[in-house]
Amino acid sequence: MEKITLHLLLLLLLSPFLLFSARSQSFIGVNYGEEADNLPSSDATARLLQSTTISKLRLYAPDPALLRSLASTDITVILGVPNSDLPTLASSSSAASTWASSNLLPFLPSPSIPLIAVGNEALNSGDPSLPPLLLPAMQNLQSALSSTAPQIKISTVHSMAILSQSDPPSAGAFHSDLSSVLSPILHFLQDNGSPFMINPYPFFAYRSDPRPETLAFCLFQPNPGRVDPVSALTYSNMFDAQVDAIRSALDAMGFTNLEIVVAETGWPYKGDADEVGASVDNAKAFNGGLVGHLKSMVGTPKMPGKSVDTYIFALYDEDLKAGPTSERSFGLFRPDLTMTYDVGLSKTTNSSPASPASPTEKPACETTGNVSSSFSCGQPSAECSVTLPDGSCLISEAAGVKLLYWISFCCLFFHLVLIS
Repeated sequence: MEKITLHLLLLLLLSPFLLFSARSQSFIGVNYGEEADNLPSSDATARLLQSTTISKLRLYAPDPALLRSLASTDITVILGVPNSDLPTLASSSSAASTWASSNLLPFLPSPSIPLIAVGNEALNSGDPSLPPLLLPAMQNLQSALSSTAPQIKISTVHSMAILSQSDPPSAGAFHSDLSSVLSPILHFLQDNGSPFMINPYPFFAYRSDPRPETLAFCLFQPNPGRVDPVSALTYSNMFDAQVDAIRSALDAMGFTNLEIVVAETGWPYKGDADEVGASVDNAKAFNGGLVGHLKSMVGTPKMPGKSVDTYIFALYDEDLKAGPTSERSFGLFRPDLTMTYDVGLSKTTNSSPASPASPTEKPACETTGNVSSSFSCGQPSAECSVTLPDGSCLISEAAGVKLLYWISFCCLFFHLVLIS
């Protein structure tokens, strides 16, 4: 009995590490856009996803063929409602029921569809007819699913443009002229346990401030860090700063319990001559750094210890998209299913991609005093668990978690051997 009790006690102590190992990438998803004429078949896409550690897929619109192909996989799906469908869904509950009967219900229960995103960046789409339709469309769809699929949550996706301020993160605030539309939506999300979905892009932050120190901050590379002068929290990367700005904006409006989901983030591997920062090296550094950061479970300075569900943009390029070259150059994979670059998501790859090269010179510390553009100078990156005297990183957060797991496993093994 004493041996059994010891075994159970050790298993309880080790269970967090065992669970972490089993679910280490359950929060990493990918976006699947369809503005292209060269996409692989649905079956090929399903097989590709199964060859990776990606566990979630976001669709911008219903895709019956792909949903059928995903039925035999463990990939969960966020099903999108395109902005063009908002007038129909907002018109009546019966119209929403018809939409659900055609685009959702035939594919349940597999693949798992826990969330529907009604509209994409509708509040900042430039179409003034959409914002008033958003909440009625969400309400009607929820009503339509109340008896057939009540477990499915309803939300919508926003761009960072809904913020009037995001720097420093503690000052995050929504545009006041959106409050009449946004506040009822936030109440709807809170009342129904749905997440707040946002599209933060450090690439665009760098494009508006193309300095070497900003690039390192955006790419998860070593940098002095930026201290929020109000919260005194130190930020080592732009992704955390943007997510925490959203957290601050939600908290300021009283929605402290709303979960945040990053519906899109990414970095283009190619751009036009005037698109600073769009390159394969930078895209690999950002997405590889993002994956490592999420795996580390370090969280953000304001929300430590938990990685935010994050969907990388995108699985494939969309060659029919309008706009600059970068808009057609976000894909992690090519149409022939080969990697554009490796960010460590393949199940057949035992090692993570090489860490991005550090800048040849350490970024200069900001001395302008302009808090609104760069916070203030801080300490070395919080991504490092063990730092050498010269400031270099010996053990990263992700490596530290793995090391702790294996030490615990070895201790359990030798304990069982000794008492047997």
